[in-house]
Amino acid sequence: MILPTTMRAVEISEPGGPEVLRLIEAPVPTPGHGDILIRVAYAGVNRPDALQRAGAYAPPPTASPLPGLEASGEVVAIGAGVSEWKVGDQVCALLPGGGYAEYVTTPATHALRLPNGMGLKQAACLPETYFTVYSNVFMRGGLEAGERFLVHGGSSGIGTTAIQLANAFGARVFTTAGSAAKCQVCAGLGAERTINYRDEDFVEVLKAEGGANLILDMVGGDYIARNIRALATEGRMVHIAFLSGPKAEINFAQIMAKRLTITGSTLRPQSDLAKARIANELAANVWPLLDAGRIGPVMDQTFALEDAAKAHARMETSQHIGKIVLKVA
Repeated sequence: MILPTTMRAVEISEPGGPEVLRLIEAPVPTPGHGDILIRVAYAGVNRPDALQRAGAYAPPPTASPLPGLEASGEVVAIGAGVSEWKVGDQVCALLPGGGYAEYVTTPATHALRLPNGMGLKQAACLPETYFTVYSNVFMRGGLEAGERFLVHGGSSGIGTTAIQLANAFGARVFTTAGSAAKCQVCAGLGAERTINYRDEDFVEVLKAEGGANLILDMVGGDYIARNIRALATEGRMVHIAFLSGPKAEINFAQIMAKRLTITGSTLRPQSDLAKARIANELAANVWPLLDAGRIGPVMDQTFALEDAAKAHARMETSQHIGKIVLKVA
């Protein structure tokens, strides 16, 4: 297969708002040892992309400076040492960066097959959210069947994924969202109780149920202390983002009295091996659910690659429900 030497890509011209995203010509990357080169069909748009654009989330030193942490497409070249994939395979993949482009490289162990019956557009929405949710809710948070699980931002890409996975594995799911329409979507995905945070206090709702056994939080700020009050004895809280800021004043006596565990993680800086382990867990435990159609991505809007700025503006309004993608191919 003869590949071009240059490609269309979107770069961050300088730190700032959505308008700093600019379409450029860039060299087609070459897959290194253990890597695959993907001709991108669709690229997922995620909050970390916006943080990187704003100058608040630097890529790892060896990663592409281009934004984009997940994509779907066709394998068009393989590096030395790769046996999992062959040229022509269709995959979706977690990326170290560079997804807003016509071609991108990633470790072969971070790619997954397309679920049965799923197209490339939907599959592009899987890696970043499913790696994040599964690793934090199940591998780190230890959610078990029958436990009470609270996820904030239930209508987001992370939220819609967390609701479906927790429900599929037998947990009782509670979620917050900011409108009646968003709450209705969350209920349809399997949330037992939806909480419109503009009208109700999630702390009181969860305390009436005996407290949350696990909370997945991406809000931070004043939610941190409120989450602690909402947790049950021996409860766990996992932080994955801080949309309202990472600092809070909390009462550690409550943590001691209820024997709470507070943890968190970010996905991008983790080692290639750690991400490969998550991919293996997903292939074994989650992909069969996707194959069967029991769970799946909730789609919001699709934008052309050259309209990446519009996609970011859409995401930052927080009016979207589910995933936003860029059509690249």
